Amino acid sequence: MNNKLLYKVAEKEQDMKLREYLKKVAKLSTRLIKSAAMQGRIEVNNKKAKLNHILKENDIITFDVIKEETQNIEPEKMNLEVIYEDTDIIVVNKPPKMVVHPTKSYPKGTLANGLLYYFREKGENCIVRLVSRLDMDTSGLIIIAKNQFSHMALARDMQSQVFEKSYLAVVHGKFNEAEGTIDLPIYRPTDDSIKRIIDERGQKSITHYKILEEFKGGSLVKLTLETGRTHQIRVHLSYIGHPIYGDILYGIEEDLIKRQALHAYRLVFPHPRTSKLITLEIGLPEDIKNLIKEISR
Repeated sequence: MNNKLLYKVAEKEQDMKLREYLKKVAKLSTRLIKSAAMQGRIEVNNKKAKLNHILKENDIITFDVIKEETQNIEPEKMNLEVIYEDTDIIVVNKPPKMVVHPTKSYPKGTLANGLLYYFREKGENCIVRLVSRLDMDTSGLIIIAKNQFSHMALARDMQSQVFEKSYLAVVHGKFNEAEGTIDLPIYRPTDDSIKRIIDERGQKSITHYKILEEFKGGSLVKLTLETGRTHQIRVHLSYIGHPIYGDILYGIEEDLIKRQALHAYRLVFPHPRTSKLITLEIGLPEDIKNLIKEISR
């Protein structure tokens, strides 16, 4: 893959304006189209074109996805576990206890700091565009877009049924049903509240679960998100009486693991450029494996 998107105008698309084609046929966002046009990154038949240009059959549209960008994040050398990478995206396995993006409390040592260093080392002019996010204590797969186009496409496709985000959690207790759906609204009681609650004033939130294994002291559960609310899995499981091991916010503090036993293990999503489905999985980290050993005795 290179840094340019190519489109060939079909007979039924002739006489369309370039702007209309890019929006309706190429499914690009208005913001992306305007930005590229202003910077002269759109060509028709190898010549820079304005957005009101009238297209003809067999015209070749070239859209350069790369633009000069900077980000106020300090690059830091880290050992990143890259699971998948190409011109448009990178997927990494985030370790527990790592914040994804700098904040006042965590200005350094975040995943974004490490990614920016990684991009610079490779000579890639990318900024960090997080497509998905994980809590500091949640480990697992996280997608980062390398350009504005792929970020737009992935954000759009996250709303579709083909986009799958699945997690593994070790929880207290055993379920009555082997699988099911939790459909309960999640609400933030105050603007400065970290904790979320189940409340009819909240946003619709849907989590599908399936029990993979039962132990003496709990269960290993697969969870697939239909919606993506903050703390969704943690709130839902706690509310139905099965808090995640180590979740001190929605459960109890314990000695067996020093963070919530929640791992983003599977992603299925259409590639932003080709629409081909990509399926990625990553196994459980050592601390969750050790927890399972302890509660199996």
